[in-house]
Amino acid sequence: MEDVAKVVRPYIDLILLYLEDVRVVVNNVCRGLEPWQIILVTVGLTLVVSSVYDFLFDQEERLVERLKKTVFKYGKRLPIIKGRIDREIMKFAKELESGYNKGIGPSGYLLHLPKKGLTADDIRGELQKYHEMVHTDWSKGSVSGAVYSGDPDLTRVLTETYGTFAWTNPLHPDLFPDVRKMEAEIVRMCCSLFNGGPETCGTMTSGGTESILLACLGYRNRARERGIKLPEIIVPVTVHAAFDKAAAMFHMKITHIKIDPKTMMVDVKAMRRAINKNTCLLVGSAPHFPHGIIDPMEEIAKLGLKYNIPVHTDCCLGGFLIPFMDKAGFPIAPVDFRIPGITSISADTHKYGFAPKGSSVIMYLNKNYRKYQWFIQTDWPGGVYASPTLAGSRAGAIIAACWAAMMYMGEDGYVDSTKKIISTTRYIVQELRKIPGIEVLGEPLMSLVAISSKTFNIFRLSDALSERGWMLNPLQFPSSVHLCVTLLHTKPGVADRFIQEVRDVTAELMKDKDAKCGGMGAIYGMAQRIPDRSLVHEIVSLFLDASYNTNVGEPVKNGVNGINKH
Repeated sequence: MEDVAKVVRPYIDLILLYLEDVRVVVNNVCRGLEPWQIILVTVGLTLVVSSVYDFLFDQEERLVERLKKTVFKYGKRLPIIKGRIDREIMKFAKELESGYNKGIGPSGYLLHLPKKGLTADDIRGELQKYHEMVHTDWSKGSVSGAVYSGDPDLTRVLTETYGTFAWTNPLHPDLFPDVRKMEAEIVRMCCSLFNGGPETCGTMTSGGTESILLACLGYRNRARERGIKLPEIIVPVTVHAAFDKAAAMFHMKITHIKIDPKTMMVDVKAMRRAINKNTCLLVGSAPHFPHGIIDPMEEIAKLGLKYNIPVHTDCCLGGFLIPFMDKAGFPIAPVDFRIPGITSISADTHKYGFAPKGSSVIMYLNKNYRKYQWFIQTDWPGGVYASPTLAGSRAGAIIAACWAAMMYMGEDGYVDSTKKIISTTRYIVQELRKIPGIEVLGEPLMSLVAISSKTFNIFRLSDALSERGWMLNPLQFPSSVHLCVTLLHTKPGVADRFIQEVRDVTAELMKDKDAKCGGMGAIYGMAQRIPDRSLVHEIVSLFLDASYNTNVGEPVKNGVNGINKH
């Protein structure tokens, strides 16, 4: 100890010497000032430094992003730029509205209630007209994702179940104990599928987005209880956009971590470097939506344990494939509650669980995590109000139909569907890799295949396949497209037809590698090149606006009972 003291002493003396110099300088500056002035200056400087720190670091968006937005915001106000942007946006909006209105027909849109209610036969007739607007026959297996089963027998079971429970609402568990029991059983069965113990718990939700929103809301509330002013989520760039939505809705900061360009998995080392005192959640996907790759959940969970941070596995897409992979003959690394450190999992029942749309499950390691997603108002004049999810009233019929789907399929049914879907996916991957000019991204272990090209614009492939009746999902950063394989793609001949179509189209595109891309491909290509993302935001908003447009000209008298239509 004496030797250590001898070594350290000179450094301590040097520090004390500098502190003495600082003391003299401060005293000279404060000479002649009254105590109240010193206090006022100190408080003022503290407030200034605190405000500068908040502006630079304690915001939902990083400083660079805020500066870029500000520059583009004022740049777009220049008359020559503003005029051109406004003209292009107006032109694009009209094209969108025209496209949506093509299949509407001469009767236009309903604008007002009918004077008298329609008979059941009249309603069936009207509904048939609406149904005839659909031109894509998804039952042929030409659509990526969207419809995951389509089994007519299951469809009958679901519709009968929905009719029986059409008026139920789990907001009133005392009035509808049947629905309450079914929801509790669905959650427990899902927790068991993901290897959760008796302490695991959760709730049903309206879909993957709500499951993710509730998880983020819960972790935000938990972080605020611990004194974190601006909780931060750390996620891969490939994570579902619902996490960005949660950050925007719940006043959270979200940090996106790059992925390995070869494996397409999140860079765990970069994730570790991003962890800070405000981090309230680490996230990985199993698999992620863009490329169908499973993130290294065991490594992420180790970070969670080391830094005492909750970890969420997003299984919304693979929720009813992951639990059956081993029994189907496709073993994968664990991503569920078997991994120490995993505190929550989201899984959609309305995808590969084959339940009707509008059903998902959020699961937690124990009630100490779940309680933070509750909303309870104890002082409302209408009584004590409590809701477990974002919605108040919910459709009990959806819960009942989900329960019915799970009972209909059973474990053997899900193992069989997993075997069909995964074997078909891997066959498609194997054959696509033989086609010159395209490449499969990463090593997809689940039901999704993403392809890109270093030779030609991959969106030309997407557009050409669209003309042949295929509907794929366009992706960006990097430019690519993917096929989400469902039971419909496992029908005889569907996978081979897709592979042959890709082979034929690619061969044609290779003849003119530099040709320009049109259609939706051109829009996606343009969107990636625009540095001002707020402009992309504005363009995408036009799609949403057009979806609710009912203006196709002058109102006409048409339809049942003289309904006013546009």
